[in-house]
Amino acid sequence: MSTTADRVETLDLIRGVAVLGILAVNIAAFAGPMIATQSPHVPARGSAADEAMFMVIELLFVGKMRMLFSLLFGASMMLFIDRMEAAGRHGTMLQARRLGWLALFGIAHYLLFWWGDILFAYAAIGFVALAMSRLPARHKAVIGAIIFAGFVLSGSVATYPDAQAAMAISDGMATAAQQREHATAVVKILKEANAEIALGQQGIVPQLIDRVVNKPFWQVNMALFNAWELLPMMLFGMALQSSGFFAGLWPRDKLKRLALVGIAAGLIASLPALYWAWRYQYPADKVWLVGLWSALPRLITALGYAAALVLAAPRLLATWLGERLAAAGRMAFSNYLGTTMLMTAIFQGWGMGLIGKVPELYQPLFVLLGWGLMLAWSKPWLARFRQGPLEWLWRSLVEGRRLSLARNRT
Repeated sequence: MSTTADRVETLDLIRGVAVLGILAVNIAAFAGPMIATQSPHVPARGSAADEAMFMVIELLFVGKMRMLFSLLFGASMMLFIDRMEAAGRHGTMLQARRLGWLALFGIAHYLLFWWGDILFAYAAIGFVALAMSRLPARHKAVIGAIIFAGFVLSGSVATYPDAQAAMAISDGMATAAQQREHATAVVKILKEANAEIALGQQGIVPQLIDRVVNKPFWQVNMALFNAWELLPMMLFGMALQSSGFFAGLWPRDKLKRLALVGIAAGLIASLPALYWAWRYQYPADKVWLVGLWSALPRLITALGYAAALVLAAPRLLATWLGERLAAAGRMAFSNYLGTTMLMTAIFQGWGMGLIGKVPELYQPLFVLLGWGLMLAWSKPWLARFRQGPLEWLWRSLVEGRRLSLARNRT
């Protein structure tokens, strides 16, 4: 596991798992409305089975997959820079060009397809991480830990009154002011949710106009809102890449401990926040607190997942499933945008128009469809072509010339 090729295969394998896992998280957002990603009871009250499915997705995937992908994003930035400079090229400048084009892809993704684009945020925060790419690995890790811990601790303290208010309302002990504030917030949330569903049932043009006119800075706000998580994860990923983590160069005992303790401790530590959400029936105006309280458990779990996959990589890559996952990871950009096109065609009005109509319990069926397609097409495509179609376009734009896509056949 010491060669460059092995490092890429391991990264691709983990990236493949992450891109599949991200669909399991994003499906609630595709099925809509936006608030449905935080509660199984909006726009309509869900069943006990819907609650159970919501909790399973929350426990195993939500936050963990995004963090895992962010770690890989930082690691891939370092790998790209190192490779370019080893080839005598300006790695930092080329990486900046990659981020610039990624931001433009993200803007197009947002305007034409989906409000949940994350590419622009990755690109914007990636520029900040790039500015720190020359720091020693230890310094990157320390800076990331300070940013992450500082936000989580300060945010938890600042939002404690919100949690108290939610509990008081649920227990029938809220003040008149708390009750009025809660009622007003819920009415606003439901109004926005229904408006989102109505817009989603229309065609691409009305949605494009709405995003340009009413939400032109949505992606900037998304980047700022997520910076506290994305930047530390990218810095951690850079540090792990420099340390040989993804190459499997860490002692196996250390990787095993991280995998076992990370996954077990992270999942167990996630339970209190999930129990709070369930106990107080996912209060629409306060359930976002769960994400803040779960941030550290999610990070621990994501690191555990990463360590487990690094350990499993040598054997897993030799299997049918491992080969398919690695191929999906090599084409993560194409698969990410491809699943957006597929799911918006299913849920948006210009397609099947199922937005707001599919309960939580049945949403995993669409996840399985997306997983099956990603695993089915990625390997055959790469058998004929050097890269995924969007990976090729992205690289060609960065290089400023049309690169060869088809493999040479002898």
